[in-house]
Amino acid sequence: MLFQATRSVARKAHSCRYFRCFSQKSAAPFKTETRFTLGELRKKYQSSKPITAVTAYDYPSAKQVDSAGIDVVLVGDSAAMVVHGHETTLPITLNDMITHTKAVKRAVQRAMVVSDLPFGSYEESTDYAVRSALMLIKEGLADAVKLEGAIEPRLRVVRAIKNAGIPVMGHVGLTPQSVNVLGGFKPQGQKAVDAMQLVEHAISLEDAGCFAIVIECVPEAVASAITRVINIPTIGIGAGQHTSGQILVYHDLLGLTEHPHHSNVAPKFCKQYAQLGMVARSALCSFKAEVENKIFPGAAFSPYTMQQDELQHFAEMLKRQGFEQIT
Repeated sequence: MLFQATRSVARKAHSCRYFRCFSQKSAAPFKTETRFTLGELRKKYQSSKPITAVTAYDYPSAKQVDSAGIDVVLVGDSAAMVVHGHETTLPITLNDMITHTKAVKRAVQRAMVVSDLPFGSYEESTDYAVRSALMLIKEGLADAVKLEGAIEPRLRVVRAIKNAGIPVMGHVGLTPQSVNVLGGFKPQGQKAVDAMQLVEHAISLEDAGCFAIVIECVPEAVASAITRVINIPTIGIGAGQHTSGQILVYHDLLGLTEHPHHSNVAPKFCKQYAQLGMVARSALCSFKAEVENKIFPGAAFSPYTMQQDELQHFAEMLKRQGFEQIT
């Protein structure tokens, strides 16, 4: 049997929360500065209120996310693709992640900040993983860390980091750091055996001490099953509506980016709430045209002047140096 009897009873009681409705109403800007802690996350989960999360990588984007009242800001290693222009998440370093996380942390007043442990920062050993996680907390000022996968070495890492006093978020389904093993950015759990393995992985991550799990690019039925059988929040991305919350990348949901990951993967599950990329391109074209036609800056955007006597003195100084008379 996959589940022990006592565990099965607890999970069955939990399953009544599995159908959740997400509001279609636009929310007013969030104004309170009360921190969204791990305790607040658990309260929201226990009361079946959907959790909101957005992936952001810098101060201005995180400031906007936080001011909208989003619960969790994830500083994702996807910055490698979205910000740094790589084709995968693999090249980004721990130092890069610390820099991004510090910028995000300076921006937020309310949201919980979770930072990804990048590829190569936790696979070598549990001691190395703990040191990496400690750096994200002490230097990056993250509130928690996230790592991918649920094979036994990962579970040992989760336990070690949690024992060091650091909250850990898990990640199952499409795990971008395993892109070379998976053969590309492909949905996971589409066969029954694979789907069952994802359920088992999620249970193992909960048992290891994760406080929440991201579920990426899996059929809705699989994410629903995972959400029903574990007793920690699930955060879906491309995993349907029957999770404890949802996450999207800031640039994707605003329609800002055109990197390969976005064009090849994101349109299949990412709703664009705006098309700011088109607005930005139009603005940049207008700037180019106005400069080339000598419309910008013009008098309206040339605000700094000299008093007439100073201007005359400046003209005389130029003349004494043999420069042309200024107009």
